[in-house]
Amino acid sequence: MNDLRGLTQALANPAHALISLLYPPCCEACGGAVVHPHYLCEPCAASAVRIEAPFCQVCSEPFRGAITGPFTCGNCAGRQFHFTCAVARYRSEGVVRDFIHRFKYLREFRLRHPLAAWAAEALDDPRIQAHPVDALVPVPLFRARERHREFNQALEIARLVAKEAHLPVSDCLLRTRNTTSQLAYDRKRRMENLRNAFRMRQSIPVRGHHLVLVDDVLTTGSTLDECALVLLKAGAASVRAITVARG
Repeated sequence: MNDLRGLTQALANPAHALISLLYPPCCEACGGAVVHPHYLCEPCAASAVRIEAPFCQVCSEPFRGAITGPFTCGNCAGRQFHFTCAVARYRSEGVVRDFIHRFKYLREFRLRHPLAAWAAEALDDPRIQAHPVDALVPVPLFRARERHREFNQALEIARLVAKEAHLPVSDCLLRTRNTTSQLAYDRKRRMENLRNAFRMRQSIPVRGHHLVLVDDVLTTGSTLDECALVLLKAGAASVRAITVARG
């Protein structure tokens, strides 16, 4: 069905039809044939590991076991996050993780489209739908890192999600220092590494707003938590989060 819809769109647009004739689109994962505007063939799209219930109601960490109802995972138990929930529909595995890395580190900018589509699925979650969303807030990069990368992946994903969902983007957060990589740190060290690493742009008010943070991957939630703390101190009514994937 998706291929038929894509073919109809291509035929309705002569420019797309000509481009497809001269440069046949291929799957970004396996190189197989796809129909514009798709980035993955059906088998590769189906290989993306979805997060299915049961999962943690706070951070979306799935549980493979006998639990049948809502639960809180070990990472979130006993912690008081400043965001209400962080929602992801996919695991950071396989094609999802590959696309995130190629976008961020290899500057394959076109891959922001499938990544944003995966992130946008999180907006349909009941935890997000339970309250209004006044704006999407991308997690910022430190200025020097953004200059080196040439873009902020969270901002680019947020822009596409916002366009599809008809929501504004509020680029209201600044990263005040270049925190070291979080990958090798445990939860306690991650929290210490991020303390006071963000602040508000003074010209962008958020008082009374229901905000949704946007990032590429959630691991322990420490980055989102620090951002949410700053937003709440600035007067935000609530803060939730969506990410492309759950690490």
